[in-house]
Amino acid sequence: MPGSERAAHLLILGGTAEAAALAAAAPRLAPRLAVTTSLAGRTEHPAAIAGRVRIGGFGGSEGLARYLAAERVDLVIDATHPFAAQISAQAAAACAAAGVPRLLLLRPEWPRHPLDRWIEVEDLAGAARVLPQLGRRVWLTVGRRELGVFAGLTQHRFLVRLVDPPGEPLPLAQCDVLLGRGPFNLEEERRILRRHAIEVLVAKASGGAATEAKLVAARERELPVVMVRRPPPTPGERVDGVAAALDWLASRLAAAAGNRKEEVMR
Repeated sequence: MPGSERAAHLLILGGTAEAAALAAAAPRLAPRLAVTTSLAGRTEHPAAIAGRVRIGGFGGSEGLARYLAAERVDLVIDATHPFAAQISAQAAAACAAAGVPRLLLLRPEWPRHPLDRWIEVEDLAGAARVLPQLGRRVWLTVGRRELGVFAGLTQHRFLVRLVDPPGEPLPLAQCDVLLGRGPFNLEEERRILRRHAIEVLVAKASGGAATEAKLVAARERELPVVMVRRPPPTPGERVDGVAAALDWLASRLAAAAGNRKEEVMR
């Protein structure tokens, strides 16, 4: 942790609403706390984030460990998407190598309602396998990077919701693109299901309030939802909300301040 001559430096691995909320609230805990939020750069126009923002990858766990040392990072909070398993694993390895305390902020999963018609699968390939038995008008809410998994379903018509317009044609035989950035309200999601005559929804078990309304809308229409299970979280300290992450940060900063005071008194 830092000495009295400099501020503590917190690195937030972001890209989620929780990360943005954390970046806005963290500086209130200590007047000289420096906060950097790192984004992968997959969104062309990310929402405004308080504090310093870094965009782009680190070059694996070794590159991240070098960054932690070069930027004198004292604490890391991993608030990435629950499906960003690779960066979370790299963060765990880098922080262990650099001796930097790390916290995983992992939002709670969506609770399953008794009326939900969920078909749980391990991955998107599993989702593609079950779709022919469920319906041909499909709403994909899984992002853009893995849409190729559904390319072989040439008899299906897909609705794909993206934050940014695609720079090239999507790898789907029949599809419509819907642009939007959460949070989404229930009435919006109801209209989408009606307008596009959706028969089945595909979603990742991301959790969080920003995109939960689509599940409620699907439940109301008794539609099947193909739900991709989350990858297991990386080992280590973990909390499930911004408030708990701020408590962890406050306790770490207080402990560091106490250690500095003891050193001065010796």
